[in-house]
Amino acid sequence: MTTVTEKVNLLGLTREKLIAFFESIGEKKFRADQVMKWIHHFGVDQFSEMTNVSKALQAKLASCAEIRGPEIVSEDISSDGTRKWVIRVASGSCVETVYIPQGTRGTLCVSSQAGCALDCSFCSTGKQGFNSDLTSAEIIGQVWIASKSFGSIPGTVERAITNVVMMGMGEPLLNFDNVVDAMSIMLDDLGYGISKRKVTLSTAGVAPMIDKLGEHIDVSLALSLHAPNDELRNTLVPINKKYPLQVVLDACKRYVAKLGDKRFLTIEYTLLQDVNDHQEHAEQLVELLRDMPCKVNLIPFNPFPHSGYERPSNNAIRRFQDTLHHAGYSVTVRTPRGEDIDAACGQLVGQVQDRTRRSARYIAVRQVNE
Repeated sequence: MTTVTEKVNLLGLTREKLIAFFESIGEKKFRADQVMKWIHHFGVDQFSEMTNVSKALQAKLASCAEIRGPEIVSEDISSDGTRKWVIRVASGSCVETVYIPQGTRGTLCVSSQAGCALDCSFCSTGKQGFNSDLTSAEIIGQVWIASKSFGSIPGTVERAITNVVMMGMGEPLLNFDNVVDAMSIMLDDLGYGISKRKVTLSTAGVAPMIDKLGEHIDVSLALSLHAPNDELRNTLVPINKKYPLQVVLDACKRYVAKLGDKRFLTIEYTLLQDVNDHQEHAEQLVELLRDMPCKVNLIPFNPFPHSGYERPSNNAIRRFQDTLHHAGYSVTVRTPRGEDIDAACGQLVGQVQDRTRRSARYIAVRQVNE
């Protein structure tokens, strides 16, 4: 009986792992640099197109390896220029990737899981339940797909993607190894050559993994906070019951301290009408973040069906912002982008084959309430 050996997908291999692969097949390690550049700088997925690789090596690679990105199910373009790709991954579920242009900046919001296990109460992704972690190839494949769609070359002034945020579907720190490998490729000059200041990982607060992250990579960090006290955060962000605010903030402070001067934590705070947007909440937030090198990104809630939450008024948003400003914090209010294609923050849903049955329970509760 003939044994079929699965081909190695080179798309998700870091430079170190690509070198190890070439050495394992008896080739010189400089071949890793050549192939990595073809994959990520030029979007090549056929070895036969690699003109500085010999025909013999092309054939050898074709027999044991492949360059396979995720399947594009659809691509939508918003009236404001935002793009959203729906991408099918190996588990059969679909995830979403969003590109947001703003002036000279092009930010790609990348997913790390099919669904999310954390079930934050105001996030539509969490209501879809959880299916699987994405592989490193499926994570970096989102950058690969978007970069190819613009025809831009990483590392040049023409490139469309200047920033990457791990803020799509899923909790990145619960898929640690694959996310770190993908971000390493984003930073690598033979990958996408993006500055470590412009690659941001957003977490709901998995405290031990924040410390572990600091041992492996020094990308920018964002904390999805959304509440200024434990009682309220336990409701909005249930993982807070396991890792309370002070534990999480201490881990963030240790991480930022390793980054050196002029680096800071980004605090993400989704404003929910009559839930966490009152003056007392703003004042509590001022005290909570005292002595934390940070900036605050206020995110007016982006509605989705049956969420039970509403967007605050512009006056309420402004009052909250002013309180933080007067206390000396750098504060921005995120402008909703891509709402007409459901690509705004908190709206990403995809098509998740839920293993947790959370989506079924959520639908049942909606039907009862209706």
